[in-house]
Amino acid sequence: MPMKNDLPSDTSTLRRWIYHLVIAIAFAIACGRIASVQRVYEPAFHFDPNKKDAAKLDTEGKKGDPRPLWPAARPDANAMFGSNDRARWATIRALVHEHTYVVGKRERQTVVLSAAALFNVGDPVQAAVLAQAGHGVRTDVSNPKSHNGIIFKEGFKEHGFATIDRVMNPDTLEFYSSKPPLLSTLLAGIYWIFLNVFGLSLIDHTTIVVRAMLLLVNALPFAGYLWLLTQLAERWGKTDWGKLYVVIAGSFATTVSPFLITLQNHTLGTFAVMLAWWSVLCVWDRISKNESPAWTHFASAGFFASFAFTMEMPALAFAAAVWVLLLWWRPRQAVLLFLPGALVPATAFFATNHLAIGKWRPVQAQFEGNPWYEYEGSHWSPPAPGYFKHGIDWTRRGGSANAEKLPQYALHVLVGHHGLFTLTPIWILAVAGMIASCVRLGSLWRQALFKAPTDFPWFVQPLGVALTVVVVAFYLYKSDNYGGFTNGLRWLMWLTPIWLTCLVPVADYLATRCWGRWLGGIFLAVSVFSASYQLWSPWRQPWIFDLMIEMGWPGY
Repeated sequence: MPMKNDLPSDTSTLRRWIYHLVIAIAFAIACGRIASVQRVYEPAFHFDPNKKDAAKLDTEGKKGDPRPLWPAARPDANAMFGSNDRARWATIRALVHEHTYVVGKRERQTVVLSAAALFNVGDPVQAAVLAQAGHGVRTDVSNPKSHNGIIFKEGFKEHGFATIDRVMNPDTLEFYSSKPPLLSTLLAGIYWIFLNVFGLSLIDHTTIVVRAMLLLVNALPFAGYLWLLTQLAERWGKTDWGKLYVVIAGSFATTVSPFLITLQNHTLGTFAVMLAWWSVLCVWDRISKNESPAWTHFASAGFFASFAFTMEMPALAFAAAVWVLLLWWRPRQAVLLFLPGALVPATAFFATNHLAIGKWRPVQAQFEGNPWYEYEGSHWSPPAPGYFKHGIDWTRRGGSANAEKLPQYALHVLVGHHGLFTLTPIWILAVAGMIASCVRLGSLWRQALFKAPTDFPWFVQPLGVALTVVVVAFYLYKSDNYGGFTNGLRWLMWLTPIWLTCLVPVADYLATRCWGRWLGGIFLAVSVFSASYQLWSPWRQPWIFDLMIEMGWPGY
């Protein structure tokens, strides 16, 4: 006779217990990291001029070394990491305290230069004409007094809002965050509550406010994201091993978890994709059973697919694909429910953009050649002819003879130092599933046309192929710095829910084979290692990049 406390024979109950434990552990890790988050200065990633041969140093105290100088004095404690998140925190502070999106301003203090010397003009009359036209006058960007505002303030309470992720209106000389303003506007509402209800200020209680808001906007949604992943695995997975594999991979092995400790758009975009994706799968599940799908799933799919676009503009491809699927399956509900839901975030996105800078078109839509980015003194200005720029942000546009070409850049995006498949090899398995589905695309298409019952949604893997190819190709064409100083391809993070879904049938296939479980385990271990590398900050280079540096590669 079994004892009262024996485990039930039904493994579904045991799986649910394991799911709860995995989510609890992942959520607790995220909360622990957020509760102690602060910028860390690592000796290995800084240059110490005192330990170098003085004859080899340039005017900045270093030569041929891309690392920043080690601080001369102990830095102030700061829960903000760098330019990316500081640009958003500065906007949040400006909105609540100063009721503006402006985070800085350049004063029209100028230095008059000799037009003849500047333009090598021998004719004094021509030099006078050039000077009167303004060619011999420029803003003295090296003078601290020529700038003011949040991102230029100094002192202990003001420290930490400086950022290079800024744009400047060439007409007003006002600085704005280079990030779309919708997210900062939404979070400013949360900060208003912290300030006016609890008396916690970003100026006087910076660390407390930053950590508390990260718990609300990153950690809590992450727990919900993982719960939806368990529901997805339970519904479409067939083996215990495969279901648990997908949930554990989503909890610890992707680029989502490292970025939970910093304010950025990528995690929120990923969570939005998961919510929209789950709604689409629920609609298809009901239709495949000849049942009526709930109206809330159509509205939810529209709202969150559109919100994903506002967080990650290339996610417009995902929103369009969702719209086409729902319009095909249920035209009436798609028009009456999906579209109104999608209009809310889209309207807010363009409205806040116009409210911030007076333009409907986001300034981020044009990078190269945009005067908002390429002003005097901007980090993003291309090098002048005959000059070079070094660092990860200038791998393709730095002007040097060693600038990367598209094939080399693509190599490192896919299998190199920022490689999608070398850092996170579980995506090799997901892509294998996508390719397998393309081989039998004809049978899938017939199932779709005749609504034949299937064990797995027929559209998941073909859609995964299409989105992966489109988005990776887009970034190969448009990007040039691998996402900057970061531990992985953060721009592709929002595809994670779709890739994890594509992983489900592959994990089930591996579960029934000894070699498959070993292979899956190895790929999972490497992926967890990559996600956990330098866990105190996601704004660090991947381990493959650092390994190449240690082996003598000069870097950028």
